[in-house]
Amino acid sequence: MATMSSRPSSTFHLLLPPHPLLFPSHQNPSLSRRFPPPKPCLSPPPSSLSLSKTKPHHLSFSSSTSQLHQSSLPNKQSHLPDFPPDTPSAPPPSLEDAQILYSKCIKRLRVSARHGDVELAKAVHASVLKFEECTFLVNALIITYLKLGRVSDAYTVFGDMLDPDVVSYTAFISCFAKSGYEFDAIELFFEMRENGVEPNKFTFVALLTACNRLMELELGFVVHSLIIRLGLLCNVYIANALMGLYYKCGYLGSALQLFDKMSERDVASWNTIIVAMVNELKYENAFGLFRKMQKVELCRADHVTLCSVMSACAGCCAYKAGREVHAHALKIGYEGDLIVNNALIAFYTRCGRFEDVEALFRRIPIKDVFTWTSMITACMEFGRVDLAMHIFDTMPERNSVSYTAVLAGLSRNNYGAKALGFFRRMVMEGVEITDQALTSAIAAASLVMEKNLSEEIHGFAVKFGCGSNSLIEAALFDMFTRCGRMPDAQKMFFRLDRIRTVDWTSMIGGYARNGQPEEALTLFHKGVVEGTMDVDEVASAVVLGLCGILGHEGMGKQIHCHALKSGYLYNLEVVSGIISMYSKCCNMEDAIKIFNAMSARDTVSWNSLISGHLLHRNGDEALALWSRMELEWVKPDPLTFLLVVSSYLHTRSNLVKDCRRLFHSMKAVYNIEPTSDHYAAFVSVLSRWASLEEAEDTIVNMPFEPEPNVWRALLKGCRVHSDFEIGKRTIKRILQMDPQDPSTYILVANLYSASARWHCSEMIRAEMRRKGFSKHPSRSWIVHQSRIHSFYARDRSHVQTKDIYSGLQILVVECMKAGYVPDTSFVLHEVEEYQKYNFLCYHSAKLAFTYGLLMTRAGRPIRVLKNILLCGDCHNFLKYASVVTKRDICLRDTSGFHFFSDGKCSCKDHW
Repeated sequence: MATMSSRPSSTFHLLLPPHPLLFPSHQNPSLSRRFPPPKPCLSPPPSSLSLSKTKPHHLSFSSSTSQLHQSSLPNKQSHLPDFPPDTPSAPPPSLEDAQILYSKCIKRLRVSARHGDVELAKAVHASVLKFEECTFLVNALIITYLKLGRVSDAYTVFGDMLDPDVVSYTAFISCFAKSGYEFDAIELFFEMRENGVEPNKFTFVALLTACNRLMELELGFVVHSLIIRLGLLCNVYIANALMGLYYKCGYLGSALQLFDKMSERDVASWNTIIVAMVNELKYENAFGLFRKMQKVELCRADHVTLCSVMSACAGCCAYKAGREVHAHALKIGYEGDLIVNNALIAFYTRCGRFEDVEALFRRIPIKDVFTWTSMITACMEFGRVDLAMHIFDTMPERNSVSYTAVLAGLSRNNYGAKALGFFRRMVMEGVEITDQALTSAIAAASLVMEKNLSEEIHGFAVKFGCGSNSLIEAALFDMFTRCGRMPDAQKMFFRLDRIRTVDWTSMIGGYARNGQPEEALTLFHKGVVEGTMDVDEVASAVVLGLCGILGHEGMGKQIHCHALKSGYLYNLEVVSGIISMYSKCCNMEDAIKIFNAMSARDTVSWNSLISGHLLHRNGDEALALWSRMELEWVKPDPLTFLLVVSSYLHTRSNLVKDCRRLFHSMKAVYNIEPTSDHYAAFVSVLSRWASLEEAEDTIVNMPFEPEPNVWRALLKGCRVHSDFEIGKRTIKRILQMDPQDPSTYILVANLYSASARWHCSEMIRAEMRRKGFSKHPSRSWIVHQSRIHSFYARDRSHVQTKDIYSGLQILVVECMKAGYVPDTSFVLHEVEEYQKYNFLCYHSAKLAFTYGLLMTRAGRPIRVLKNILLCGDCHNFLKYASVVTKRDICLRDTSGFHFFSDGKCSCKDHW
């Protein structure tokens, strides 16, 4: 197990610290520089907390070979109060009276601590002052004051003690270590050693707690050495504290060595090492330790153990293992434990088992605000927005976390307007607006995509004071880019005093989102060259997406290597980005390798690979992956179903029955409401396999008003199958809904062409010209020698334009000899026929392909990328070009990849 150390364990030498640390500070000055100034106390107690400056403070270890002086601590003001002057004590009572009184005082102090009665403690304190000092009784008084939060009073008692013992010192060391006064705890330990008081196991636990909170590993080594010299390492409490310190400081291997050498372990020992494994994402190791723990007699798992293992199960979506842990929790009597039940809700939510979440929530006898909030989060995760709102309205108690959970859930489920309305409600009701709440509100404004509304939210954020909050600034950047406010995003970016990595990342993502990928790549290079941008996990994911858009596999591989060297491959978002990048760069082999090598996968990971198969028109492979996803109990989301339904477009055989069954199971089985996009995908599948009448009936019977994209899916099917009757009805519907969309007219013209009604097709295109409609500017590009070479129709801006045009003219002639006939119906300009021919021959895809042909070696495949659908003439031309040039051509448009080889295309003329 020691081989799992995050740092080389060979330097640890059987857990013995370096010997120089055992010498005085004047021989080892490095220790005296280790402690930074103490953090300020935001709300100090009534009396000043500082140690007496008149008392010398240095530590002498009891071993004769080494000692450590107080000078190893920083020169700073302490938080401890000065000792008050000694007060005269009353004449002592008789021994018998004293014993009776001592017994009564002890009982009353216990009652005081149990019920929080400060006055009773003070009354006992007054009684104690009448007697001769009893260390046991005074220690009880100190501990009571500390439990009541009366640190100043406790320290006054401590200062009056003539002979404080180890219990007295330990009580304060523990108090300071847990209350944010870690330096004072260490200082008091030095004073204790100076006064000749030997520490016990509880003292060392308190001291190690202070080291843990300060992450002071060097002092921890010294303490470890003293523990060994005093023979206390066998104590389970001390060993647990040491394990916690080493893990916290990044020495997991050393913590494991210590765990393995423990002769006795308690539940806390197992919990410490299991939690460490879970936090390091070593889920299998955590499961193994839990199984070993179950075999140990008299060592029963507690709520910390169960929650940690459930967290591991949720982290790797191990549904079966999580069910076993749930059963074990019931077996040992944790059915009603709130903490365990809350962890179970989070686990079942992560694994996509909403029915289990509901059943568990109903069985919980007592629910706290966190339980209700967890249920709201679960409902939002599953898209059950109405149920989440109902639960929120029926909650017996709410806090800002509950409100924020609802707001974040509405934003995640794309209820932008509803989220903003809820945010207004929060403001009106005076709910605390946290950074997360404001970030969710800004995200909701991004969904609405209204400029005026985004300006209102921006104003509120400025008023709220987001200048130093990187998350809110990043959300504002995102909002600007989504609401068409790129100038505002640029102003905000360049006015920043210090541009952080999150700012670079947001701006790069904004350029990519607004169709400016080359500007985004330029900005990325600038940030890296200037050294102000750290390519972290988020930046890596954004740039990987950018490389996928551009088809820039070389840059994508560099980011992949950087992620590997930096240890980012544990981040699911980064790995999903790598899979998506390779699939978009026509490299499915590497995408599949990366996916199969993942130790844990989430829904996004599965969606990335399914989307890659869909881009490559590998429908059967995508469906096989979906079946595997179901077997592994991975929770699908709406995008998963959109991809899987669309996969039936590209299967080798007609699987409409399976597609129909899956589509109807979305609501019945997975509780996901089909959206307009889902219906459009389903209609496309029905149309692709000639079920046009069923497709039309499906649209007519939709539970909500269909959007134009659903009817366009049917119209495409009508074009493919030349069904003019259904096509006419569909055209009428679309033009009623969106008469100004040029894509509709193009589909209509293509339908007429497919039906050999050339005159009608030309009339539609003439109508487009009369109304001034035009297609989105077509742009094609090719990546050569790590540079992007872009082309537009009839583009002459490239430095090699002369060679490209000459080569294309020769290529067109050769293709025409092979049978290619230019189809001028795809020219939308009102020009003479010979001019249409010139327009057609210099489409961007043809120019990009010719440049690739000129710049690559013979026999090498040519990869071209395009920002819109490939036109029918270019598609036909490239089929002939693959024969004439004897080259394989890979072209990616918005429908996916086209692989041209020997005069055929992988899309089978369906795109």
